[in-house]
Amino acid sequence: MIASPSACTLPTMKLHYSTVLVAALSLLASVFAADEPIDFNRARQLFQRQQKGDKLSDDERAYLERAMAERRKQNGGGGGGGGQAQRPSPWTEHLTPLTELGTGQYQDQDGGLYGGGSNEPPKAHHDAALKEAAKIQPLDAEGKPAADGKIGMISVGMSNTTQEFSLFAQRANADAEKSKTVAIVDCAQGGQTGTRWADPNTPLWTEVDRRLASAGVSAKQVEVAWMKQAEAGPANLGAFPKHAQVLKENLVKVVGLLKQRFPNLRIVYLSSRIYAGYATTPLNPEPYAYETAFSMRWLIQDQIAGKPELNYDSARGDVKAPLLLWGPYLWADGKTPRKADGLTYLPEDLGGDGTHPSNSGREKVAGLLLRFLKSDDTAKKWFVK
Repeated sequence: MIASPSACTLPTMKLHYSTVLVAALSLLASVFAADEPIDFNRARQLFQRQQKGDKLSDDERAYLERAMAERRKQNGGGGGGGGQAQRPSPWTEHLTPLTELGTGQYQDQDGGLYGGGSNEPPKAHHDAALKEAAKIQPLDAEGKPAADGKIGMISVGMSNTTQEFSLFAQRANADAEKSKTVAIVDCAQGGQTGTRWADPNTPLWTEVDRRLASAGVSAKQVEVAWMKQAEAGPANLGAFPKHAQVLKENLVKVVGLLKQRFPNLRIVYLSSRIYAGYATTPLNPEPYAYETAFSMRWLIQDQIAGKPELNYDSARGDVKAPLLLWGPYLWADGKTPRKADGLTYLPEDLGGDGTHPSNSGREKVAGLLLRFLKSDDTAKKWFVK
């Protein structure tokens, strides 16, 4: 004879039933979620947060692991288990900095920041840059010249950019030679690669507006930008030059959006990535970091060639972009000193992933940018008091 449940047993049974039901529903939800297409932009952002030490929720970790597994599957497997990203092969090659390549060749591309072995812009473009630089002056919130106005300078880029530019801002603001009218605002943001900046509807633009407002700088006071940009996982975009072309095309859109949002933006200085030969993740290892320099160069060359979508001169038609110039070239071949300035990147200059700079790596970039702005003839006239 089976005894009927006592009054004290019934609530326990109901509790157990509810627990089982919740677990079953959770399992069903995960099964259906596993069938949904993976948003690799979201996965990339989660990965970058994890690399920076942010704590992910259980759902976020599960999503990231699923994305990594799918990416390994697309790449033909490998990379080990445990939900870890497939590591790039150890980098043992040596490359010549673009500034030292001269008339040599890399993948059918010659050397020099501006091509043809030259690290200086063509005279006509340089003269045009000097004219644009001469227009940079303190402006009030409405964009009108004002002795007590501001020259807004912003950064544009991803995690490396904001890490380096934020330190640059500290160093520059403490430098007695910097003009007090220059208001430096770090608008670069972690995880926001070229693809993201090329989207006019992405929330990153709202964050740009918030940071400017917090600094007391209006959109019409922004006159200069430093852009250092890349794409995450460039190996998935194709071998060189394909991935570099993708970045370049995204940057065409970015500079157009910058000009739309900041009508008084005169000059954008471009820099490519630092050395990534110690990278332990596929985020942006070598030789992709080195090859971003060609994206920047092609962008400037297209403007020099008169591409209408990059026109900066009202005499030639509708103005679609600011004038583009190289800023400091940041890449060096690891421990091999650059000829011009002895720049090296040692393992301790990079963080644990070998991709994001450590404090010493940030110091190097901040110093290069500060020296450039204090010495370049298109910059020192407005940057130095």
